[in-house]
Amino acid sequence: MAYRGESSRKGWTTEADLIGGDQRTTEPQLAEFMQIPGSVFLKYETVPGQVDGCVNLQLQGNRIYLGMFSVNPDMQGSGIGKKILKAAEEFAGKLQAVSIYMSVISVRKELIDWYQRQGYADTGERKPFHEDGITGNHLRPLEFMMLEKSMLAK
Repeated sequence: MAYRGESSRKGWTTEADLIGGDQRTTEPQLAEFMQIPGSVFLKYETVPGQVDGCVNLQLQGNRIYLGMFSVNPDMQGSGIGKKILKAAEEFAGKLQAVSIYMSVISVRKELIDWYQRQGYADTGERKPFHEDGITGNHLRPLEFMMLEKSMLAK
């Protein structure tokens, strides 16, 4: 909803012009992420029981991988994303992680710019973004850019 399909076009984080289809994540994939040791989900609710944003954090050595970060398209631009990111960074601090890193589709300039304004920097590393047959067809060749923010300077 936040990234794929027509409903995602309400927000600025849509990937609808890059990847065809409505699905980004399946329920079995979510269940799998929940079983990974060191993996947690943080959620943001404006109304109890209504999840308006979330993020998955995975402790990997002395770093945190940040993934599955999303905000309801109807709520984007309201500051929820910044609040979730701040909570993720506080969580990383409690675990004494040295950094938080993530992968972002490299052509998502507006999203990369937003992360850079939050202190995340391009590591120079790129990773292939392969189609998986579940979450939509790529409408053009895509790759991931790796971004990272040090938690040591905090």
